[in-house]
Amino acid sequence: MTIGSVTERIEVPKPLDEAQVRQFVEEGFLVVEGLVSEAEVEELRADIVAIARGAYPCEGIEPAPSDWSDQEVLEGILCIHQPHYISPVMLKYVKHPAICGVLSQITAAHLPWWDGSVKCMQSMLFVKPPEFQGQAWHQDEIYIPTRDRSLIGAWIALDDATVENGCLWVIPGSHKTGYLYPQRAHNNPDEFDFAPESYGFDESGQIPVEVKTGTVVFFNGYLLHRSLKNRSHIYRRVLVNHYCNAWSFLPWSLREGESVATADRRCIVPVAGIDPYAWKGYEEPPQRVWLRTCKAAEERRAARTS
Repeated sequence: MTIGSVTERIEVPKPLDEAQVRQFVEEGFLVVEGLVSEAEVEELRADIVAIARGAYPCEGIEPAPSDWSDQEVLEGILCIHQPHYISPVMLKYVKHPAICGVLSQITAAHLPWWDGSVKCMQSMLFVKPPEFQGQAWHQDEIYIPTRDRSLIGAWIALDDATVENGCLWVIPGSHKTGYLYPQRAHNNPDEFDFAPESYGFDESGQIPVEVKTGTVVFFNGYLLHRSLKNRSHIYRRVLVNHYCNAWSFLPWSLREGESVATADRRCIVPVAGIDPYAWKGYEEPPQRVWLRTCKAAEERRAARTS
């Protein structure tokens, strides 16, 4: 499945006003309600089940037994990385016009000469059933570096996200310094998954980002954020896609002879404006996804097989 390639400018709507753009630049995140319709949410929810059942043959997911209920299929999954590599439905929402319209206004709004061009490099489908762990404080640019601090997440709520079921928590303005905090093991496996925690900052200004289904939360790659354990009886399903300024190189892996200054991975999806490096061509995605588990998932898997 070809996910990239574009030779003409991609036109998208401009739904935000100047105050919203300024708010994103100042606070590092922006909540936009109603960007995804009820019908679109249902399409995404159905595709989560299809992926988990093995509807798209690939590496990384074993087809679930046909007699399992949808709940049984989903209850062992914390997250699926890169579902847009295999699912045309997930790829469709990577390129969602309203979401990409917002991205074309805010992704690199801190750069005075940015032309609104945006590309996507990652999708992450969080299922997060009841009792599943969250992720400790971190900044996404630790994992996906850009050349101009333009990494941005578009976090699509497929359920109401509340404090009880493990919504996002953010520290507004924590992106401004452009500093990536050091990380360490958190030693709290009941609350968080295996990923390390960032530390060395004042977290007293943290706030919960509780949102309704269909809302999209946009946040900068340097913004400190986390989520806590799902302590409710409902799922907290989210599709979060990551994007950056299309003019930024994407050095999130190095090959022989490359440096951070020259590396530029090309397994990307242009979603707004132009792709200034289209002449480089595009890398085909592997036919695989990556499952992310946690302590709760491992315990449920052990109980099911015992």
